[in-house]
Amino acid sequence: MLTGGAWSRRCGGRCPPCPPRKIGVEEELMLVDPTTGQLTAVSQSAVLANEAPEEVGHELFLQQIETSTPPCERAEDLLVGLRAGRRAVGEAAAAAGARAVAMATPVLAEQDEHFTPKSRYRQIQAEYGEMARQSLVCAMHMHVDVASDAEAVRVVDGIRPWLPLLVALGANSPYWQGRDTGHASWRSQVWSRWPTAGPAQPFGDVATYRAVSEQMLGWGAGLDAGMLYFDVRLAADYPTVEIRVADVCTDVEDALLVALLARALVATVAADPTRPTWRGDLLQVAGWRAARHGLAGDLVHPVEARLAPAREVFEATVEHCREALRESGDLDRVSASFERLVATGTGATRQRRVLESAGSLRAVVEDLARRTEESWA
Repeated sequence: MLTGGAWSRRCGGRCPPCPPRKIGVEEELMLVDPTTGQLTAVSQSAVLANEAPEEVGHELFLQQIETSTPPCERAEDLLVGLRAGRRAVGEAAAAAGARAVAMATPVLAEQDEHFTPKSRYRQIQAEYGEMARQSLVCAMHMHVDVASDAEAVRVVDGIRPWLPLLVALGANSPYWQGRDTGHASWRSQVWSRWPTAGPAQPFGDVATYRAVSEQMLGWGAGLDAGMLYFDVRLAADYPTVEIRVADVCTDVEDALLVALLARALVATVAADPTRPTWRGDLLQVAGWRAARHGLAGDLVHPVEARLAPAREVFEATVEHCREALRESGDLDRVSASFERLVATGTGATRQRRVLESAGSLRAVVEDLARRTEESWA
């Protein structure tokens, strides 16, 4: 859950000039044994026994832990919040004898899942079986404030073609249970198995969004609104839209790039009354291409609906939301961060580079742990 600061309904553009939209980020991290690099089921100890701060929370599995930021207007404040949250979970994990690692999928082969012993999580395990057992993955969720539910639905509908780029930028999960998946973001493919996950069809209005959501839950696709796993959804507890497509990023600057671009897209789409015409099945393919290749292959152009180099897609996205990026003061930072990412490679590229040089997936986990800890220093 997002911490610190207060969310409130955005004014809807009636104040001259409006401040940047607030954004908050939730990150899920894995808990690993410092000696073996294997996952370790100690989140209850980390969260409860050691009086962890409010930034630290439970997830579905005991091998996971969650951190969150306050709602922020400035990029620098969000960066501070990301570092502080990671430091909090890192210290809580260390007190429980573990390391908190920003990796999106289990890199090493794991034998057991340990569900967090809460009634809701037990019910998820019982109801969804193997689908739940194979959901030990870690994402980054971004909340951006909106003026109304009507504006939120306009964002949910209109932002869909732009989300695959966020998948590609944050791709950080090439390995799954000791195997190379051939994907840059395998986490996104694992998560797409849930019946409510993925790019929903356009809703058009709030009433339709509510009706479709209720019908899906009524048919058993989720226990409650928290299990509406649309790529972007109306948040249940905050006046925000929640964008849910990105892997957790090991390097905090990667996370910041994804978050700032997501906020600019929300602001741009919220101001656009036109309705998208993209089919959900085509967007599913666009998202898969981003997950398969990251920035190393062609992506689907969000305007022209054709394959194009990742740089061209990024430049089209920046052009689309240039005004929002300029108003928030993030334009130069986003452009520079993209160039850095192209030069260094995505998280997935960096993981494969470590395996190639060290010859061991254990070394990949160690590198992820080290870089996670450096990110909050």
